[in-house]
Amino acid sequence: MVKRDGNGGGNGPGNGDVAVGISVGTAIGVALGLTVFDNIALGIGVGMALGIALGSARRSRREPPGGSRGER
Repeated sequence: MVKRDGNGGGNGPGNGDVAVGISVGTAIGVALGLTVFDNIALGIGVGMALGIALGSARRSRREPPGGSRGER
């Protein structure tokens, strides 16, 4: 087994924020696509972009300065 060092993956605190942002953004994007844009694919793209941005912003607010999991 290979030991991984760094920021990738894992189940530490805050790693699910971007995933939740993608799923919520996709749901909101479908609604926007049906009502505003009249194009579901365009709405999903806009919703995912907003969800990723909000999820990563939420994650960055919860992490201490200097990275996650106490890295130095």
